[in-house]
Parts: sequence; C-alpha cells; structure tokens
Amino acid sequence: MLEVRGSNPFGSTLVFMTSIAVLDYGLGNLRSVFRGLSAAGAVPVITNNPEEIAAADGILLPGVGAFAEGMEKLSPLIPLIREEAKKKPLMGICLGMQMLLEESEEHGIHEGLSFIPGRIRMFERREGFKVPQMGWNTISPVGNHPLFEGIADGTYVYFVHSYYADTTPEATAATTEYGISYASAVASGNVMGTQFHPEKSGDAGIRILGNFISLCE
Repeated sequence: MLEVRGSNPFGSTLVFMTSIAVLDYGLGNLRSVFRGLSAAGAVPVITNNPEEIAAADGILLPGVGAFAEGMEKLSPLIPLIREEAKKKPLMGICLGMQMLLEESEEHGIHEGLSFIPGRIRMFERREGFKVPQMGWNTISPVGNHPLFEGIADGTYVYFVHSYYADTTPEATAATTEYGISYASAVASGNVMGTQFHPEKSGDAGIRILGNFISLCE
C-alpha cells in the first residue's frame, strides 16, 4: 500500500492506496492501462525496476504484439515475476494473458510462463467470422471468480486478437463465443488474465480492474 498524504479543514490525513506495477517491457499498451487502473482507484506505476515491482501490491502484465517477441522482451523480468506471483496477484491483459499459458503456436511453438495450463491457438477461418476478432463481444463468467464480481453474463467487452487460450475448465474464468467457445479469461491461484481489454471496455472494464485492485489490497 502507498501512503498518500492529503489535507482537509481538520488537518493532514493519510490515505492508504493500492499500488499496481504495470510492467514495461517494450510491448505494452501502457498509457491506456495506466488510465484504466487510475480510474478504478489504484496508484499504477509503469516500471521495469525490480524494487518497484517487488514493492507493489499487485502486478499487471499488458501486451500487444507477437508471443515470441513478448517472451523475449520479458525474459529479464521472468524470475522476479515468478517469485512475486507467489506473494501477490498478477493479471495479464491480451498478449499478457496469453504469455501466462504454457505455450503458444504463433509462428512456431514457443514456451510461455506456465502459470496457466494449455496452449495459445489461432482461430480457424470460419464463414462469418473475421480473424482477427476486433470489436465488442460478450463474456460469460465461469465459477464465480472474484475478478468478475458484479459482472453479468452477456456483458460486452472489447477484443482485438487472432489467437485464443485453449486451457482446462478449471483454469477458465470466463468464456466467449466466436465461431467456437473459448476461454476469454483464465485464472489459477494468484494469477489471472483477460484476452479482452478491460481498459477499453467502458464501465464494465473499470469494474473488472477494480475487482483486481481489491484482490491486491
């Protein structure tokens, strides 16, 4: 928790606010994630500094781009991420979520962080479904994970992706229909992730980020 000192007519006060380390490894949509976390009530810090990451209450792994490049750029931080995820919540978004899995078939087979079982696979071409999936689609929360507290079945969120998570039912926190039914959110222990972009998903997305922040308190 960060101590934020403010003032009022009765004198100075201390407010304890949740700090989230937004990992800066060269492929993240950092500013929109920063704004989303701020709107949800956290104190986000965009950083690749190990001390700042270790001091944060939670870690957010954003990402835009190819899986293999993401893992390569993230590699200096991977030992620290593995250690810190034992102590505090870690959330991945989009590519950040995909890297939580064991492996990806994007441009060959590449090893992931292995927090979540399964493989990242490309959508098959199907009539009526463009690849990438780009735009608004619905989610169906599975298993009452706290990340989706207050989020109704059929809530619309924003997607941009060509690959999806093929994981186990136990690690599936939400599903989406796009030609097939797939895991649009995953979770295991302290680790969770969304294929969609909560920071671009309006009030529902801010609620989801707020739920993540609550897990970090």
